[in-house]
Amino acid sequence: MNKLIGKAGKYRTQGVGIIKGSKLTHLAPRAANVPVLMKELFNYLKKADELPLIKSCVFHYEMEFIHPFIDGNGRMGRLWQTVILMNAYPVFEFLPFETMISKTQDKYYQALTVSDKSGKSTLFIEYMLDVINKSLGELLNYNNRILTDIDRLEYFIKSGLKEFTRKDYMNVFKDISSATASRDLQKGVELKYFKKVGNYNKTKYLVK
Repeated sequence: MNKLIGKAGKYRTQGVGIIKGSKLTHLAPRAANVPVLMKELFNYLKKADELPLIKSCVFHYEMEFIHPFIDGNGRMGRLWQTVILMNAYPVFEFLPFETMISKTQDKYYQALTVSDKSGKSTLFIEYMLDVINKSLGELLNYNNRILTDIDRLEYFIKSGLKEFTRKDYMNVFKDISSATASRDLQKGVELKYFKKVGNYNKTKYLVK
């Protein structure tokens, strides 16, 4: 939030609320209570015995309820939920549930509003678990798809290697034949992803 608001990273010192249209949908707790409420929230994160999936949803909801900052509370809540989940299950580093929330933004705010009015985070937890479930489904579908030569090349280049051999390439894609690997690498040269140096068993590829 640096340069987007005046006091990035500082708890708010004034009252705030969430307005949708002409209606006040959420009035956050008094600014003076924010430090204590956030301390209690982090204590809950350290001590609660709940499943990380549930704990991450509760933390997300409570952070939105407390609204500790002037702006950026939504993105911070979603970031913290990702961090909590990643600590328990590394696969969550790759889950696009932020994208899923943006696609169902109305339901996201509705779940927050209903939970706020009821005094329980149940509906919000159910909403977020559904989003996580759908995100896992998308990830599984992505991993089960058939990779094209371009998919393989682009994935390999992202590994950061500046110099490699066909054997290095096949160590990443263990299910392809040496002929397929050679065709992939030839296409990579044609597309100027890298250049070929040497011949036969001394062939190397240099990423540009």
